[in-house]
Amino acid sequence: MTSPVTLHLRAECKPLEHRSALTPTTAKQLLDAGFNVIVERSEQRIFDDEEFEKIGATLVPEGSWVDAPKEHIVIGLKELPEDTFPLVHEHIQFAHCYKDQGGWKDVLSRFPAGKGTLYDMEFLQDATGRRVAAFGYHAGFAGAAIGLLSWAWQQQHPDGTPLPAVEHFPNEDELISTVKEALAAAVKATGASLPTAIVIGALGRCGSGAVDMFLRAGIPDANISRWDMAETARGGPFEEIPQHDIFVNCIYLSKKINPFVTVETIDVPGRKLSTVVDVSADTTNPNNPLPIYTIATTFAAPMVPVDLVHTADKPVSVCSIDHLPSLLPRESSEAFSAALLPSLLELPNRSSARVWTDAKALFDHHVARL
Repeated sequence: MTSPVTLHLRAECKPLEHRSALTPTTAKQLLDAGFNVIVERSEQRIFDDEEFEKIGATLVPEGSWVDAPKEHIVIGLKELPEDTFPLVHEHIQFAHCYKDQGGWKDVLSRFPAGKGTLYDMEFLQDATGRRVAAFGYHAGFAGAAIGLLSWAWQQQHPDGTPLPAVEHFPNEDELISTVKEALAAAVKATGASLPTAIVIGALGRCGSGAVDMFLRAGIPDANISRWDMAETARGGPFEEIPQHDIFVNCIYLSKKINPFVTVETIDVPGRKLSTVVDVSADTTNPNNPLPIYTIATTFAAPMVPVDLVHTADKPVSVCSIDHLPSLLPRESSEAFSAALLPSLLELPNRSSARVWTDAKALFDHHVARL
């Protein structure tokens, strides 16, 4: 590489976001390939600063990307802090502004205002149209775990007191152990049977992660309904959903569809449903197929109650955390960053490398909509 590409890994500013777009493993591979790698210090990232220093990355203060040279490429995961100053760099991140989400124009307009560029990670695709890197599996896995924790909590707190804050886990085994303990305690205390669950989008990365979590937590296979496009083709709402204890939505929303559930379809006698996990978390999308909540939840307050009238004595709570993989930040970051690495290695040729030219063309298309 005659002109080394400089990647500037910014510190995540979203509360309780412990993941990282680059890990010490992938940063070392980029350095070995001739890249310059600059890493902002971060107290909340799952990887210690020393782990990056040890492999030869240059450490800089948190938030210093703002004043970095224009030719540096800024990489992160979640959206930038809300602000209005123009963005002059090329940014690689999830921006959540291409599907008419709330405030999308304010988010996107900052890039052309500063002659910057957005390469949205959600739309980095291979030649077949499949995302080159995704957190889907761990999103579904973590979402199902929170669903089980919420269900277990509800058995012992029937008054509707929501599940309290959850913390991130160092690895999958500890998460599974915690979930199993919660389920066992709920069953022992109340005599309840293990819950039934329905996963919509079960054939995708996210759905497979949710199903795996249910199975590894000890939920019988017969208790899990796996739905995908064939089962939803007739269009919702679906009366089968309220007959399960837990509903996990894992679809990728690309167009307007009939809702899967509505407040009216779940506010009925005889309903089993008490926990909904919207892993897709299209909270502000006008086409959200789960129009039963309007609030994005957090790890500090993971569940929001649905406003019911006729069956308020049997509460329903929704989890709509939009960074669920941060429940398992180290494992999910390693998997995502390793999948992203081949595309990052093409950045020196981004003016001709298809994954980057396609992402730039999509950016230009949406900028033209402003």
